[in-house]
Amino acid sequence: MSRPADEITPPLNRTSRARYHNPEHSTPCGRYSSRVVKSRILRFLATFALLSSLSARGALYTFSFNSGFANSGNIPDGDPNGWNDTRNLSGMVEQITSLQVKLNISGGYNGDLYAYLSHDNVLVPLLNRVGVTAGDPFGSGDSGFNVTLTASGSDIHWASAGGGQLTGTYSADGRTISPLSPAAAFDTASRVALSAFNNLNPNGSWTLYIADVSGGGGQSVVNAWEVDIAAVPEPIKAALVVFLSLLLVVVLRKRYRRAAPAATS
Repeated sequence: MSRPADEITPPLNRTSRARYHNPEHSTPCGRYSSRVVKSRILRFLATFALLSSLSARGALYTFSFNSGFANSGNIPDGDPNGWNDTRNLSGMVEQITSLQVKLNISGGYNGDLYAYLSHDNVLVPLLNRVGVTAGDPFGSGDSGFNVTLTASGSDIHWASAGGGQLTGTYSADGRTISPLSPAAAFDTASRVALSAFNNLNPNGSWTLYIADVSGGGGQSVVNAWEVDIAAVPEPIKAALVVFLSLLLVVVLRKRYRRAAPAATS
């Protein structure tokens, strides 16, 4: 007795057999699915590694201050005890690569002022009686600063505004002598640059100190100051992130390779 035509199962040729028995189609856990999952994981890890490398390049942090100053920002005239402002900075990665300081001071007599920035037992003079030399013991007669101080560039000690407020970008004065030293000592004094802060952890206490060391010449007032810090993660931490990412890639590749079913013929 013959079977109805619609009940007859067509013979399987090689093409149809391969299609019916291909494990990539027979189960969601087959080789196709594991390959897709693995590809997605590898793309994720590649993105993660890229973001990690970008973060390892560091960041620029800007901290500006224009209020909360002691004595309303007025620097005592002719008083070596001076004026200071201490700020606690946080939220930065661990290693300074460069730093600059902005000062906005009005009034007074620039040749009277001594200023430094200190952090983590490092002290860098920003101003040290600008203009004082063997030939000019009184220094610059300019009145006030609106300047950016960096680790390199023209030395602010020789800058002049012709009597007005000094503006522009200069290297910090950096002269490592007392502001009460003989005038001739300023000509040959050794200097320290803002790069002295490089490689330190930027988080913590930063102090700006300013003193008017010679009476007369008017009142100097701090209107604002700013510190801009470029920092990067510690190299060992950046390397650890990359190593762990690569290790995770290797582990997952081996795991999915073992989990993938073998092809059937």
